[in-house]
Amino acid sequence: MKNPAPLGIACLALVLGLPVCAVERPVLAIGQPAPDFDLPGIDGRNHRLAEYASSPVLVVLFTCNHCPTAQAAEERVKRMVADFRDKGVQWVAISPNDPKAVRIDELGYAVYGDDLEDMKRHAADHGFNFPYLYDGESQSVSRAFGVVATPQVFIFDQGRKLRYQGRIDDSKYEDGATRHDARNAIEALLAGQPVPVETTRTFGCSTKWSDKRDGVTEAEAAWRSREVTVETIDANGVKALAANTTTKLRLVNLWATWCGPCVEEFPHLVTLNRQFEGRGFDVITLSQDDPDQIKAVRDFLRSEHAALGKRSEVSVKDEGRRTNNYVWAGSSTDELAAALDPQWDGSVPYSLLIAPGGKIVYRVSGELDLLEMRRRIVGQLGRFYPKSTP
Repeated sequence: MKNPAPLGIACLALVLGLPVCAVERPVLAIGQPAPDFDLPGIDGRNHRLAEYASSPVLVVLFTCNHCPTAQAAEERVKRMVADFRDKGVQWVAISPNDPKAVRIDELGYAVYGDDLEDMKRHAADHGFNFPYLYDGESQSVSRAFGVVATPQVFIFDQGRKLRYQGRIDDSKYEDGATRHDARNAIEALLAGQPVPVETTRTFGCSTKWSDKRDGVTEAEAAWRSREVTVETIDANGVKALAANTTTKLRLVNLWATWCGPCVEEFPHLVTLNRQFEGRGFDVITLSQDDPDQIKAVRDFLRSEHAALGKRSEVSVKDEGRRTNNYVWAGSSTDELAAALDPQWDGSVPYSLLIAPGGKIVYRVSGELDLLEMRRRIVGQLGRFYPKSTP
């Protein structure tokens, strides 16, 4: 039985209603030989197709660090690798993405990006039990396979002819699968039987081909063109921020233009805002400069392109706020600490991660570690798409 799968990528209607045609890359057809590869892996050496010649079944999985669908599949993949190891089945994972073609907001479910060094870190964090190779430099192997999305599976027989292509199973979540297409294909090949379903539609994040780099540049230009605003705030306003009556995870950063470490870490705040703002996440800055220095604060914020928060979401519906940048105008540091966090010792920079409802889930006194903050944010927001409820 063969199910139709989309071959290549057709014209897509994008912004302004103008059709944009992407290059069509046909998916490797059933019965075709496995494309050769010679790619660097997370273990520091190159891997070639020929080194797996003795395995009765070869599974090539295209996956990546940043895609939530790919991340949700990782535990299932690791189980299959373990289940079939004694039967000689070899799994090889390949990341097809050009890291420079991934927009920062596409990393909203991820701690790491898609370059080789980040692949090493991601694999270590999640205990990968299979080779993980990088094709983001030339993407020649990915083009030969015609990868549509991550995750996508290609399963080859002993003669290295393609016998299955498509999804891992029918669930984009961590569990809940009812049709185990890749597992069924492997079992059929091991038993010398025809694969019951040879081709399925995959689902996941589109391959980030290098021709998408222009989209990254355009997104950066759009972010930099946003209006930057700043206002003063008193103790009552700070109390409202700390209460966080919204549904968003909130990062509040205390800083000042005269604080060297604050200035040094500020680009991290802008990066975090752009990365996670689409997931219900807010960055709020609270300057400790004197209120009469608000122009200097505004000038600095503009130099950092710190238009934080989605402008359409900063409104009277959200505690009456019109900005995400503030200058403290209260009477004292003690008053600010009482309103925001009594554990604050008065030093800057100081950062708080505040969950909806006002619970402080993480504090950082001093410069924040960008990687650790990403871990904390993803830990709160989740690595996978949330399941929809009836």
